[in-house]
Amino acid sequence: MGKHLFRSSPPREKQPAHQSLAETAVQECMSNITTVISKWTSSTDEFLFSTNSRREAKEFAEAVRHLHSTMHRLVAVNPSSEKLIYAQNLMQSAMNLLESEFHRVLKENKQYLDPESVSLRSCRSSRRFSTSTVTSISDSEDEGGSYEENAADEHRFSGGDSDAMDDLKMIADCMISTGYARECVKVYKTVRRSIVDETLHNLSVERLTLHQIQKMDWEILEPKIKSWLQAAKLAVRKLFFGERILADHVFASSTNIVEASFTDITQEGALTLFAFPENAAKIKKLSPEKMFRFLDMYESLANLFVEIESIFYFDSAAAVRSQVINSLARLGDAVRFMMTDFETAIQKETSRTLIVGGGVHPLTRYVMNYLSFLADYDESIAVIFENWQLAVPSPLPESLFLSGGDDARPEDLYSSPVTVRIAWVILLTLCKIDGKAQPYKDVALSYLFLANNLQYVVVKVRSSNLKLLLGDDWEAKHEGKVNQYAEKFEKLAWGRVLTSLPENPAEEITPEEARALFARFNDEFEAAYRKQISWVIPDPKLRDRIKISLSQKLMLVCTEFYEINRFGLGGDAFNVRYTPEDIGNYLSDLYFGSRGSGSSSTTTGSGSGSGTGSTTTGKSRGGRSH
Repeated sequence: MGKHLFRSSPPREKQPAHQSLAETAVQECMSNITTVISKWTSSTDEFLFSTNSRREAKEFAEAVRHLHSTMHRLVAVNPSSEKLIYAQNLMQSAMNLLESEFHRVLKENKQYLDPESVSLRSCRSSRRFSTSTVTSISDSEDEGGSYEENAADEHRFSGGDSDAMDDLKMIADCMISTGYARECVKVYKTVRRSIVDETLHNLSVERLTLHQIQKMDWEILEPKIKSWLQAAKLAVRKLFFGERILADHVFASSTNIVEASFTDITQEGALTLFAFPENAAKIKKLSPEKMFRFLDMYESLANLFVEIESIFYFDSAAAVRSQVINSLARLGDAVRFMMTDFETAIQKETSRTLIVGGGVHPLTRYVMNYLSFLADYDESIAVIFENWQLAVPSPLPESLFLSGGDDARPEDLYSSPVTVRIAWVILLTLCKIDGKAQPYKDVALSYLFLANNLQYVVVKVRSSNLKLLLGDDWEAKHEGKVNQYAEKFEKLAWGRVLTSLPENPAEEITPEEARALFARFNDEFEAAYRKQISWVIPDPKLRDRIKISLSQKLMLVCTEFYEINRFGLGGDAFNVRYTPEDIGNYLSDLYFGSRGSGSSSTTTGSGSGSGTGSTTTGKSRGGRSH
């Protein structure tokens, strides 16, 4: 560009006495500018806007603006002056030099003007910033805060040409004030758009159509969702935010230019980025296991929405804001669809396989693991479920009320739609579990099955965010139900053993009667023990609670009866097969399940452990774990 600059001074003429002061001013400005243009267009090793010549660059920009103003004054007093032609040619040469320098500064300082460096300069935590390249964006820490908060801080570089942004601003101010804004903005858009495109490419943001996404298998789409989750945060908080900072600084003299340049540079990439969740949510094969990925996208967009609004607040960027809103709405629709599908799947579950030993049913594990992961997204599902009415039978089930009974009223319902929905899903599951307890031939085992499954539900609620949603009253009520099941189990499983000895052990009886009672006790205890050796109580706390209760009841009666009557048995060891000490030892071995038992489709262990392997997990308390 410099090869075509106007380099020669206008021909010197003998100045007439009546020459106006305006012509003199124009002549002086032209002389100063011509010298600078000649110097810097002939140099191949040095540039006007560099560390060693920045003062001269500033004087040159001021001289150009002064020439522009004196030309206007000359037009006012002598519009036919020949000096206007020379001045205009020189002004064009000056603009060519400035445009060339503007392009060079943008290109040569690319690594110091990348979106990460520019955005980091606005962080409140530090006034000195990284000089990382564009490709390092994906490795940086997330930086939050609104645009207005961050942009208020001082702008400084930590290395390289630390005055690059100020040089760009100086050139832009000069070109805009002298009527060459279009040329300046064109160069800026070309260079910065290429950087935005390159950065989005490095973040694996692809331009995918709805048709392309709908044709993808989930195994292909899911990794793209994971990639999008990372890209969205970095693009908003580094890329787009950095572009706003740079545009605001360089074109501080014109809000209209800031808006036009920023929108043209970022809008296409932003629409591509923010349209992906909407298109992904339109896939035809939505299923409950996929819900957590869509919740991840919803949560990410919702968390970024305030920042997106502040960055893209211009009227010309309304399409970007609308796209984000549309994506959030579509993701919400997809989540509600999958939640309905999840509830329907529970209602249609018809497996008939008995859980050996009365352990925790796979359905219980699956549902409670699913709900505990769902509760991690409490803020997101609170919005998604807010106006989603639950169609429940009438009269309303007692389990949905804070306090049950005949006096339960609709206003006693949990106020949160999320809480009502989750309580309803748990109720559906427990109803299914009640039905699965019926086929057990041993009634005691059916109650143990109910106790185990409800205990698993209570423990899952207590150890997850479900506790915050359902509350202490719900937990206490269902824990009380577990105790009721456990008491019925004890009575049915050990009732004959407990009644085989007299209620009053101190009552005087003959040795023959004592032998008969001991024989009966031995038989009943042995039968109960052998039957229950394969039964299981996975939850250690429930297991210990039942064992302690049984031990206290059995040992209390057995020990006293044994101590009073053993000396009258004549040393007949056959009649005392199980001493009080033996009973304690045998009880301690129970409810772990025999080897190879437990379930055809589940394993024994703590009721508070994780269950299904078919649920695509969401975020955990310590971070995401998919």
